[in-house]
Amino acid sequence: MSPAEPPRSPRRKGHGLIAGICGVAVVGMVGMAYAAVPFYRAFCQATGFDGTARRVERAPKLVIDRKITVRFDANVRGLPWKFTADQAAQTIKLGAAGMAFFTVKNTGDKPLTGRAAYNVLPESAGPYFLKTQCFCFSDQTIQPGQTERFPVIYYVEPKFATDVNTRTFQEVTLSYTFFPAPDVKPAKAG
Repeated sequence: MSPAEPPRSPRRKGHGLIAGICGVAVVGMVGMAYAAVPFYRAFCQATGFDGTARRVERAPKLVIDRKITVRFDANVRGLPWKFTADQAAQTIKLGAAGMAFFTVKNTGDKPLTGRAAYNVLPESAGPYFLKTQCFCFSDQTIQPGQTERFPVIYYVEPKFATDVNTRTFQEVTLSYTFFPAPDVKPAKAG
């Protein structure tokens, strides 16, 4: 006669249920961690949060007499590129479109693709700094020894002059940093 299996205790069933719930929770948390970066980026671009300049289709029709100085900053991380702003600063009226140019040269020996990240300082100016055209909206592939000149068309909303957090500012800085594009594998060192 074979010994009968003892009945499974309710306690053992509970352990399996808890392990299953913990497994689902871990998978869910990892998924949310990966989704957080694109959601955060989209939120910042939509709201101007954390000094992120927003993208718009066209400048407003209202231009006011108040002027502001926009300074330009250019940086490179992880690419053999020379990246400069063609002008140090521009003074524009609030609501009026401004155009700035940046020059990029690939000093490496291979074609490389980069993406420019940008922000506006002070951070509270981010919601009011809007761009209608920018090289930062897409990846840029530069051939070895090639030089490219990119325009940026921007404006600062007139509401900048009445916001308690920005109305005293006389200047803002638009800063770009080129990084290797995330979907492009870096070239191996020779």
